[in-house]
Amino acid sequence: MAKPLGFEKPLGMRDILPESLAKQRHLERRLAQCISRWGYEEIATPSLEYYDTVGAASATLTDRMFRLLDKQGHTVVLRPDMTTPIARVVSSLYKDVPLPIRLFYQANVFRAQEKEAGRNAEFFQTGIELIGDASDDADAEAIALAVFCLRAAGVETFRIAIGHVDFVDGLLEDAVEEESVRNQFRQFLYERDFVGFRQLLATLDIDGEAKDRLEALLRLQGGKRKIAEAYELTRNEKARRAVETVASLWEALEAYGVTDDLLLDFNLIINLNYYTGIVFEGYAADLGSPLLGGGRYDHLLAQFGRPTSATGFAIKMDRLLQVTPALEGQSVSRVLLLYTENCRKMALSEAQLLREDGLVVVTRLVENAEEASAYQESTYSKVICMTEQGE
Repeated sequence: MAKPLGFEKPLGMRDILPESLAKQRHLERRLAQCISRWGYEEIATPSLEYYDTVGAASATLTDRMFRLLDKQGHTVVLRPDMTTPIARVVSSLYKDVPLPIRLFYQANVFRAQEKEAGRNAEFFQTGIELIGDASDDADAEAIALAVFCLRAAGVETFRIAIGHVDFVDGLLEDAVEEESVRNQFRQFLYERDFVGFRQLLATLDIDGEAKDRLEALLRLQGGKRKIAEAYELTRNEKARRAVETVASLWEALEAYGVTDDLLLDFNLIINLNYYTGIVFEGYAADLGSPLLGGGRYDHLLAQFGRPTSATGFAIKMDRLLQVTPALEGQSVSRVLLLYTENCRKMALSEAQLLREDGLVVVTRLVENAEEASAYQESTYSKVICMTEQGE
């Protein structure tokens, strides 16, 4: 018989201890309050979904899903994201609800990890979905709300980078004929491997002007002036429309007053083959990985029979915990109430009265007054003893 695993947990799973969970719940409340004020309503979906519906439509790779069979022989998955289940709901239970629809969620999602990866397989997200609005103002709303969420959570220093997938595609299509080579360039940009990008560029047999434009792509990061620089590089209609969309988006974001927390990054690519327009990622100081990610995904809802546009974002709660201030000390007084068996009824009644006054009260049965006097609980602001001899 195999030796029991004892205290070990499945690969990528972790315990969240009370101190960390208290901070997470605090942040979730702050975020939910912020998002609700923008007109978004909270939704919850099952942890298990059918692979043939949610799993097949998800942007998550199949080999990163937890798959199992139910008792009817159907393949089900632990939800790898929340966007796809929400698309299912909007296309079924909400099929008669007029667009646009604003929903938000706070949930755990599951993605299987390789043994050497060292990353979580279950993690928590807070996110929003704005479904049924194709305007630039909808993208601006999502980005502005992301800024206000990070502010509400207490993130002191952060930036949200904004790009457009069609700008990269248009530039590559104009300069490189082979789709396989364009995919290599996209992969380098997705991985932020600019060295690999330049090495591949050096091997191409294309004219010098095209090489210069692709090299300049890597420098298109900064403020509003990068819009004009990006437009100068364009040679086809797809890339030009992308720049015009970014320009319109920036105007809307200026109206929100959030541009100091933003930067343009025209070589930004997130989640290859999923996003269809504006994309964005949020970064905090001293955090090497993105704190949030999002963008426009106009093809997903069609897979569920209700073709419409959509945009949204998700905040990664485990990373948010790393870059937000520690919770201040408990403001509610904690009381330890000790009682003997003869005083149980009176003691428990007293404990409930104290709780109704807003105190945290922990009760504990003791043998006698001598045992009660031995308690010196430093974690409590007050210790009350109720024994035969009285309080």
